[in-house]
Amino acid sequence: MLVLLNTYPLLVSEDMVFHSKVTTMQSNVSVMVYSLSGLDRLNEENVAAAMAVVEETGLSRILVTDAEGKVLYDTRETGSTVGKYVFFSEIVSALMGNDASSCVYRSGAFRSRASSPVLYQNRIIGAVYAYEYDTAQAALLEGLQVNLLKLSAVIGAVVLGLSLLLSMALTRKISRLLTAIRRVREGAYSHRARIGGHDEIAQIGQEFNSLTDRLQTTEDLRRRFVSDASHELKTPLAAIRLLTDSILQTDNIDPATTREFVADIGREAERLTRISEDLLRLTRLDSGVLDPATAVEVLPVLEQVMRMMSLVAQEKNVDLTYDAAEGCVVQATRDEIHQVIYNLVDNAVKYSAGGAVQVSLGTEGAWVALSVADNGPGIPEEDLSRIFERFYRVDKARSRAAGGTGLGLSIVSDTVRRRGGTVEAVNRPQGGAVFTARWPRMEGGAAL
Repeated sequence: MLVLLNTYPLLVSEDMVFHSKVTTMQSNVSVMVYSLSGLDRLNEENVAAAMAVVEETGLSRILVTDAEGKVLYDTRETGSTVGKYVFFSEIVSALMGNDASSCVYRSGAFRSRASSPVLYQNRIIGAVYAYEYDTAQAALLEGLQVNLLKLSAVIGAVVLGLSLLLSMALTRKISRLLTAIRRVREGAYSHRARIGGHDEIAQIGQEFNSLTDRLQTTEDLRRRFVSDASHELKTPLAAIRLLTDSILQTDNIDPATTREFVADIGREAERLTRISEDLLRLTRLDSGVLDPATAVEVLPVLEQVMRMMSLVAQEKNVDLTYDAAEGCVVQATRDEIHQVIYNLVDNAVKYSAGGAVQVSLGTEGAWVALSVADNGPGIPEEDLSRIFERFYRVDKARSRAAGGTGLGLSIVSDTVRRRGGTVEAVNRPQGGAVFTARWPRMEGGAAL
């Protein structure tokens, strides 16, 4: 823009001056030609007499030549060329019958030239040549150029100052964002980028803070999960180590005690196996690797689980019943449905010793709902929102005594939610709790 500001006005101004000069010069020459047009031939005396009546034009030099190019009249006081032959290109062109004019700007002055032939009865008898050296308009043009340069300097300084301010503000914001990225990369997930404003950098900072919040949440869950998993694995391993040390360090241990210790070691090994399987299952769910879903009828899977759990319920003196409707089809895999039903029923039976567990399967509008209700001790209100967290137990001692890993409800929640369903738990007014899992219902092989 500054280059355009310093070139375009000057070029336009020069072009206007050139046009004006050429027009004026040609007009002046025409006047002089007219004053000479009544002469049948040109000589020094009659040319001087004719030119004497021409008004002062302010031209720098005027030449009048005859048909051979001999100068008959010259306004230059010193170095006059009267009586000499001149062959300026303009004069040559005029003697050939053509008008000629030109204007150039050089060395701080406009140099204008014009010439025309002098005719008598359509016969060229001479030529008139005029030259103007104008520094006044050149000075005006130079003044315009100086003013434009000053204006450009002011604009450039303002633009440079604004650019520096904007650059510093932008650099400061980017620097803060880069510092925050480095801090988070080093593990400081609690660090936040403090970037003010409403521009794109500020929006990126807000998105970065939101991402960091999720990273911090994920990291906290990961650390807690690792800590809980280590604790859960350490407990049976410590028990196995204690039992084996007891066997190895006790002399003359009787066979009955040995068998009892070995049986305890087997139970702890089974518990380790269950924890490992549940951890692998959760890891698979977290990785997002799911088997291709198909249309699954839930009732046959429920009947299979109820047959399996009936013996466990009898051992714990639990009245296990179910009420199910046909046509409950969901988009999942048979193993997933089996895992969800088994975990919910197994959890209810463990905490309802001497009580009753009622399983219901049906449809609720566009959903297939599976409810497992028990009349156990229920769930404290402060724990209801956390029972689906991994390794979370309402009663840790009782849960371990019952053989639980603290992962069953987490597996249920993750499995159902990844198929577009929901899971909830509420306490029953008459005592006990109800766990309800819902999946999108399918009809005719398509989701409703």
